[in-house]
Amino acid sequence: MLAALRARPLPGWFDDAKLGIFIHWGLFSVPGFAARVEPISDAFRLHYDRAVVMTPYTEWYENALRVPGSPSARFHQEHYPGRSYASFREDFLAGLGQWDPADWARLFRSAGAGYVVLVTKHHDGFCLWPSGVPHPHRRDWCSPRDVVGELARAVRAEGLRFGVYYSGGIDWSFNPRPVRTLAQFMGSVPKGAYPAYAEAQIRELISRVQPSVLWNDIAWPGDRPSLLQLLADYYAAVPEGVVNDRWMHRSWALRLLGHRLVQRGVDALLRRQIARAAARGERSQGIVPPRPLHYDFRTPEYTQFDEITSRKWEATRGMSASFGYNRRHGEKDYERPEELIRSFVDIASKNGNLLLNVGPRGEDAAIPEPQRARLLALGAWLRTNGAALYGTRPWQRAAGETREGLELRFTRRGGTLYVLLLGTPTAPQLTIRDLRLPTGVRVRRVADGAPLRWRQDGPDLHVELSQPLEPAPAHALRIEGGASS
Repeated sequence: MLAALRARPLPGWFDDAKLGIFIHWGLFSVPGFAARVEPISDAFRLHYDRAVVMTPYTEWYENALRVPGSPSARFHQEHYPGRSYASFREDFLAGLGQWDPADWARLFRSAGAGYVVLVTKHHDGFCLWPSGVPHPHRRDWCSPRDVVGELARAVRAEGLRFGVYYSGGIDWSFNPRPVRTLAQFMGSVPKGAYPAYAEAQIRELISRVQPSVLWNDIAWPGDRPSLLQLLADYYAAVPEGVVNDRWMHRSWALRLLGHRLVQRGVDALLRRQIARAAARGERSQGIVPPRPLHYDFRTPEYTQFDEITSRKWEATRGMSASFGYNRRHGEKDYERPEELIRSFVDIASKNGNLLLNVGPRGEDAAIPEPQRARLLALGAWLRTNGAALYGTRPWQRAAGETREGLELRFTRRGGTLYVLLLGTPTAPQLTIRDLRLPTGVRVRRVADGAPLRWRQDGPDLHVELSQPLEPAPAHALRIEGGASS
């Protein structure tokens, strides 16, 4: 069965789409708080013994709340004294009264996205659909309103694909013991009734919304045979569906991590590795998950690959240091729009998609204005330059530069080569290093199709822009017949 899964080609729509929207929204969006240790790698570098408590991810609030003296516990005592995490259910459901899924879907289409992935159940176990799978520990631990189904319909009405995220590896409603370290986190995959519960819910989601993306997180609680059967059944139900790379089944290694003595040993090893890397001046900015038995694409988190990869990948990140809404984040905490656009171009040139997260508020279901502004900026740029990304594939190399020092990225579609300038030239001409074109090709601006004069200058390509370009995060040139150069 594994060989058959691996022989399945990647559906073309996913390769063509380039941009997806991730949505982290749940009970954790009501308090909207996390320790201010950013990026997440700093939590492990500076606070390893309680790193999971100190992450900038607001969606991990419930776990941090269980650790006395943590920043989240202190915040909770000040702002929500005497209230349990479960009490946020009523706040969240009240906020749903103001939710307009059609408005969200229009915004995502305006951003230029090709697909949307909704977090249907995060680590707190609360489900955003009225699940028919009984929860053995928490009654009504789901939304009576079908958020998943409503958003799926709204997104598809705008011509976008719809996918679901599910936290298969972590569920604090089944395993309430607080976790502080990375080994404790990985070793906290629930056992007992949980594997059957998680599989039943995934199958329920597949049946209800036929998601184009099945995005699992952390690990998978079931064994190898049941996982492979689940994935085979998903592909049968959704022939153009794709799955990510976070389906590590319950192997002997994961079973061992469930023991505290093993966790202490693994933590000691990881602590030393992080300290040695810091001593060498190495500073990781994100997370790259290990490869499972089967996947369609890789998912580096808050980081991206440096080179073109043969397998498809998807860079996943928020616009600030958290996926879930953080009420303390203002304009200065968000990535600048121009940097998001340049990062997106870099990702696409190396065979990646960008899964860009929005974190709506819990109290009123609104997407914060700084996030909306960045989506609209991205969409405006793509309406002018999107032909250089949508439907393209990596060229023989991803990066280059001009003689003037401007960074470049390359993509191709068929015989057409696209050159993307990561900035605006200061002069009405530029010289692209190490790019030799055959005679007879045509060079045009992607924005307006205007033809540009060019000449070969030794190994370099000299292009006359005819007039200075208006300032923009990036510009694109189309070289018809240049992809074979």
